Amino acid sequence: MEERTRAYLRGRFRDHYRRTEITPPPAANEREWGYIPWTEGPDTTMVRHRSLLELGDLSEFLVRKRPQHVYFSAGRFRDPGASSMHAKDWQSADLVFDLDADHLPSVTLGEDSYAEMLAKCKDALFRLIEFLEDDFGFEELEFVFSGGRGYHVHVRDENVLHLDREHRREIVDYVRGIGMDYEELIDTETVAGLGRKTPTERRTLEIDGGWGARTHDHLMAFVEDLLAMDDEDALERLQEFDGIGEGKATATLNAARNNREQLEAGNVTVHTAVSQLAERFASQAVERDNAPIDEPVTTDTNRLIRLPGSLHGGSGLKTVRLERDELVEFDPLDDAVPETFRGHEITVDVTRGGEVELGGDSFTVTEGDQSLPEYVAVFLMARGRAEKEKE
Repeated sequence: MEERTRAYLRGRFRDHYRRTEITPPPAANEREWGYIPWTEGPDTTMVRHRSLLELGDLSEFLVRKRPQHVYFSAGRFRDPGASSMHAKDWQSADLVFDLDADHLPSVTLGEDSYAEMLAKCKDALFRLIEFLEDDFGFEELEFVFSGGRGYHVHVRDENVLHLDREHRREIVDYVRGIGMDYEELIDTETVAGLGRKTPTERRTLEIDGGWGARTHDHLMAFVEDLLAMDDEDALERLQEFDGIGEGKATATLNAARNNREQLEAGNVTVHTAVSQLAERFASQAVERDNAPIDEPVTTDTNRLIRLPGSLHGGSGLKTVRLERDELVEFDPLDDAVPETFRGHEITVDVTRGGEVELGGDSFTVTEGDQSLPEYVAVFLMARGRAEKEKE
């Protein structure tokens, strides 16, 4: 990045902070703060181990330093400005989750557009929220668009603040489905036989929530599709599974037809093949329903995380704090565009063109000198795709 470009972005970031009121996180004085200035060269050097007391008034600091990136710690400390983690004296930490589109299995880098990547990331966000709200019952949640390629969720329920890394790792494993054991999803009871019949064992999927309910949903969706087919197609579909031949496929189809209510109640002992299918759908549930979070972020009790309201130096977009009911309609490529950069054009030299979806519009940008809406130009400069030209 050339100095003219760096100077321009520094100045416009300052203009943004002059017009923006930043709400600090809870217990801001107990957190470590850090930032990355607009420095020359490819390497980024973070200034960290600062307390809010050292930074001074947050709004004045942002105007004065106009940083490229600014962060605060998930952890809370007795002495957040100490130069070593031991000396800081850790007290507690938010439980933080990070979803990054670059790391999603559903995203194909080089093929998916920025908008498509962010849409897939929002889908993953809703899966994560289901775990946090329904499975764990967390209530104190803060949702944040990162300003780049994903979302952050901060959990601040009192009962999670003092969890150590190992316990946070257990939460990570649960939402990722790591080590999920199908047998742990099954309730087993002995059912008395009629007359002289030997008592039998009934195995039932837990269907009221958690991974059992997710597995059951996949199983029943398959059963619904199966019963909607004609016999020939249904039998052929069943035989696509390893270990199910024609005889077992016929028995499974009959069991599905004749024991619908039992299957809806989670009973997987209506036929051995049904039980085998349920176990396979447990694996499918993990594959499709897990929340692909960035695991080290959640387990790190000292993690620095981006400040909501600040600008992302790699995109020029805002880091946006969101209410729960705003998530569905939120469009990151429009709603996160700073008002400071709207309404006028500037001249830049584009070094790498292509499609840019931003501000509710789509632009086909070619290489060379040109005038573009400032928010598009800032985005390209921040991503290293353009340099500032003289006006």
